[in-house]
Amino acid sequence: MPLLPFLEANRIEAGCDEVGRGCLAGPVVAAAVILPSTYNNPWINDSKKLKKADREDLIAEIKDKALSWAIAEASVAEIDQINILNASFLAMERAVEQLEVRPEHLLIDGNRWRSKLGLEYTCVIKGDGKIASIAAASILAKVYRDQLMEGLALEFPHYAWERNVGYPTAAHREGIRKHGKTKWHRNSFKLLPEQLNLKM
Repeated sequence: MPLLPFLEANRIEAGCDEVGRGCLAGPVVAAAVILPSTYNNPWINDSKKLKKADREDLIAEIKDKALSWAIAEASVAEIDQINILNASFLAMERAVEQLEVRPEHLLIDGNRWRSKLGLEYTCVIKGDGKIASIAAASILAKVYRDQLMEGLALEFPHYAWERNVGYPTAAHREGIRKHGKTKWHRNSFKLLPEQLNLKM
């Protein structure tokens, strides 16, 4: 079943989503996407429900058909300084600010939102599985972040980031135990259940 093309007709809506909140390493990445109200693609869906190859195939389509799109990050240092929730808001705010078309309304995936943008918004729980622009944002953010972590895995090969992209898998945590943490690890997160004193 296709996702909704908009929440309200005749309004410039930007769908916003982030990825990487639950990771132990790497930035949190957000995207904002404004799609035409007539846009329809049955393959667009919550990025977590799509295969990796399908997400990557949709990237060019989204970027080509969107009225505007943007991707932004909040760094590991910012996550540690202001906490992951606020860093997620910051990344989404930065993505919205980079849009070439100013939205009239934001569609935020989730149940909370806070920013200094002064734009009207609606929080949509599980919005990436309901509204096309939020789903498109989730795809852009996930593909961007996955590729970033896969690249970092070449420099830091002990944490299986090419497979877990920073999430707390057994292989990731075993890498932390054996090799310590990197500059990409979030110090404000519980990196290991036992919380060892980790070397840098």
